[in-house]
Amino acid sequence: MYLMAIIDLHSRFVVHWSVSNSMDAQWCAKTLEEAVVQHGKPEIINTDQGSQFTSDEFSSTVLGKEIKLSMDGKGRATDIAFIERLWGSVKYEEIYLNPPNDGLDLFLPLAEYFEYYNNERRHGPIDYERPMDMFKKAA
Repeated sequence: MYLMAIIDLHSRFVVHWSVSNSMDAQWCAKTLEEAVVQHGKPEIINTDQGSQFTSDEFSSTVLGKEIKLSMDGKGRATDIAFIERLWGSVKYEEIYLNPPNDGLDLFLPLAEYFEYYNNERRHGPIDYERPMDMFKKAA
């Protein structure tokens, strides 16, 4: 299974997330479109150079919404440090403690985890605020 998340870098708020059994451009574009419907379009979106993000389908979705598209340079893992930190939190705080048996068994705990992550968990890098509080302040 694959997990895609869109995170607001300022607040660490996970704007939207989705799981899929295939990492394809159509799914990534749909996840972005859902995030835009729920929270409005961002000024810029940053991704790595995975084929799903460099595809015409994904890039045309981003650019068609007049969102700037930024991609990390090869070997520049620090460019996506915020999302990598989120992946670490998800793995160590949820998945490794409660290994899923199947996709449904993965989805439901992730839904609970992201609810907790956004609304209850306090984050040191943002002065121990909750991401939702910071996200609302910026809106």
